[in-house]
Amino acid sequence: MKIKEIKASKLNAKKFIAEKIKEIRDIVGDGRAINALSGGIDSSVVTMLAHKAIGSRLLTFFVDNGIMRHQEPERIVRLFNRLGVKVQVVDAQDRFFNALKGITDPEQKREAITQTFYKDIFGGLVRGSGATCLLQGTILTDIDETVAGIKRQHNVFAQLGIDPEQAFGYKIIEPLVQLRKDGVRKVGAALGLPMSLYKRIPFPGPALAARVIGEITREKIETVRLATAIVEEELKNIRAFQYMAILHEDKVTGMRDGKREFGLQIEVRCWDSKDARKATPTKLPYAKLFTIANKICRKVPGVVSVTYNIASKPPSTIEAV
Repeated sequence: MKIKEIKASKLNAKKFIAEKIKEIRDIVGDGRAINALSGGIDSSVVTMLAHKAIGSRLLTFFVDNGIMRHQEPERIVRLFNRLGVKVQVVDAQDRFFNALKGITDPEQKREAITQTFYKDIFGGLVRGSGATCLLQGTILTDIDETVAGIKRQHNVFAQLGIDPEQAFGYKIIEPLVQLRKDGVRKVGAALGLPMSLYKRIPFPGPALAARVIGEITREKIETVRLATAIVEEELKNIRAFQYMAILHEDKVTGMRDGKREFGLQIEVRCWDSKDARKATPTKLPYAKLFTIANKICRKVPGVVSVTYNIASKPPSTIEAV
């Protein structure tokens, strides 16, 4: 079934919110619904839509998979508590790292995250809660890239012929599936989310696992987490669509304290885009790139090389994995 896109320029956010609140109420009925909050714009908007629709009958979880940004669980729980949404944190780090052990293929990594999240962790949470529905923040760009075979998004099922009710034991509600990122931001603003949320740069469903080339380990995730914090701090005032740090698999020769060091490579990416379908590298000042590279090499153990991506999407993609 082809999904009819609602372009941001034609989106009546208040009308859309009213329609989606009714839709959620009609589907959930007198039952309970459950959702996972990652702190990204899509999951944040879905959380607030569902909270307005069914209130305390929405069970919101933050799954701590060990591959999120620095101190993300604590920050998101505090923020949503202030918005009146109770968030429960689930420690699932060991399960995710065990599921990813030994996997290097990008699509297999995404599949391992999907199965661990939906079948193992959330399947158990749903069965334990008695919820019959799972709300998630799938947007139209996720579906486009999955159907086109560019990359499998972790939250796309029906479009691949998968029945989540049969496969995982619950019905999935996707209120944002007609929108792209610019439309989601517009809805977030209309819902009263703070600008720090609805203007936040996109973050991938597979989290920092999408920014490590090769096998995922705790050490590699910590490396890219530290580099990410530096990149986001340095570029937070740049008017770009998205920016990130990526850890490469190959090592390169470097020097430190007058000695040879066979070290790590970090690739920085920064994108200008409207809806993520196409993107061009942001023309960052050389002085800013130099500052970022210096900080990463000084503050992230083992890094001896920092590069900047200058290939547009397409043929590149915004995320590396």
